[in-house]
Amino acid sequence: MGVDQLAGLSLPVGDDGVVIGIDAGNQPAVLGLSRPARLDVLLVGSMWLAQVLALRTVATGARVAVETARPQAWTPMAQAAGGGQQCVTVHEVGRIAPQGPSVASPVLIVRDCGARPPRSRVAAASWQSMLTVLPYLGPTAPRLLSSADVVGLQRVSPQEAEAIGQIMRLSPSDVAALPTLSDNVTLWCTRRHRQFVMTQPTEAESGLLGPARRVD
Repeated sequence: MGVDQLAGLSLPVGDDGVVIGIDAGNQPAVLGLSRPARLDVLLVGSMWLAQVLALRTVATGARVAVETARPQAWTPMAQAAGGGQQCVTVHEVGRIAPQGPSVASPVLIVRDCGARPPRSRVAAASWQSMLTVLPYLGPTAPRLLSSADVVGLQRVSPQEAEAIGQIMRLSPSDVAALPTLSDNVTLWCTRRHRQFVMTQPTEAESGLLGPARRVD
């Protein structure tokens, strides 16, 4: 897949982007999370992948704020990120404060609040992207899928795949593929474009987070 197609997928390519993996042509797939336009990303998948994305976002110079019902699972990663600097902060659900994003200090908000996340006190804005993680489809999933700018889909059940396919206008072949994906493969899509991406953890990421997994 060429750079022009990546841009069409709304996965902005640039030096300040986050490398989320490689595509079917063994080329880097890059997601621009630090940018002046607001970006809402929904991931139906694992905390493992969300943490990889958070670590790689920190590596681009951005800050990460995590709102989570599983602070004990995020705290070790937050402490390890940034070489001792507080680049990742962890907040209880409903306790996250405005982060003050700017061009010099972009922010990624990660919401890991389960399958029924409450409405957030913060939102995507200029230089502040939002990544919402759903372990599986819950009652708010149709709204979140419909409103997201980019959706990442890891392995789901055939029933979930059918429901997602209708909302995201996926092809029958994509719907059929979703229940069979490996732990490190994600279908990133909008309603017009889609791209399968394999995320290969670095040695440091594997040491901190363990091997790729779909279920945490």
